[in-house]
Amino acid sequence: MLRSLVTALRTLTVLPVPGKDTETFSNSLFWFPVVGLLLGLLQAAFGHFLAWKELSAAFVVLGGIALTRGMHADGLADMADGFWGGRTREAALRIMKDPNVGSFGAIALSGMMLLKWIAVLKLLEFRAFEVIVAGVLLARLVQVLLASSLPYARREVGTAHSFVNGAGRLHIVVTSVLTLFFLLLLFHTDHYALLAVIPAALAAGLVTGVLSYQKIGGVTGDVLGAGSELTEVFVWIAGAVYSGSYS
Repeated sequence: MLRSLVTALRTLTVLPVPGKDTETFSNSLFWFPVVGLLLGLLQAAFGHFLAWKELSAAFVVLGGIALTRGMHADGLADMADGFWGGRTREAALRIMKDPNVGSFGAIALSGMMLLKWIAVLKLLEFRAFEVIVAGVLLARLVQVLLASSLPYARREVGTAHSFVNGAGRLHIVVTSVLTLFFLLLLFHTDHYALLAVIPAALAAGLVTGVLSYQKIGGVTGDVLGAGSELTEVFVWIAGAVYSGSYS
């Protein structure tokens, strides 16, 4: 199981991790909530660095990109280019595989970064650091839900194939229970906040999954990354609205 943790850390972060990867990559999905919690705590810590909240919010957002090698942001850009630039399933998949970022991808990235910055700025104002952590944590749960619920969309083997192949109900159950446990710890003084962040995460996952299934018949690594990005911004916005209502 520790080799699965090594794979999860190497896949989702830039953190140097000793040890060997697991032979069954789908097993690493069990550890995605743990890695999400770690990344969320690190990003929330970035919000403490500076008294100037605008810059602190930027540190939180850009810190998340740096800690993940920009992998999920790249997935969002590729998905936007493919889904809105490709008329057919084959065209969409071909465009998503192109390493160059097109106009739709640039617009999606710019809009996502702006929305994240605004949401985090409000969360720092309300000192709702637990919501920042929850957004990153739930984003990794959504990746597991998508990988375990939808087939791999490409006929050829791609980067995410090893994770999607073999993923199923057990991954959903284990990671959901683990995520809920972490959320209860984060919001131990205000469990009602869960009624804001959990539905927001599920909505982001549902939107991503439905769009992806309709367009390409399943998921790819880019879709999993895009789902993560959408979940973070959905949760942060919902959390900021909730925190503002009860501040």
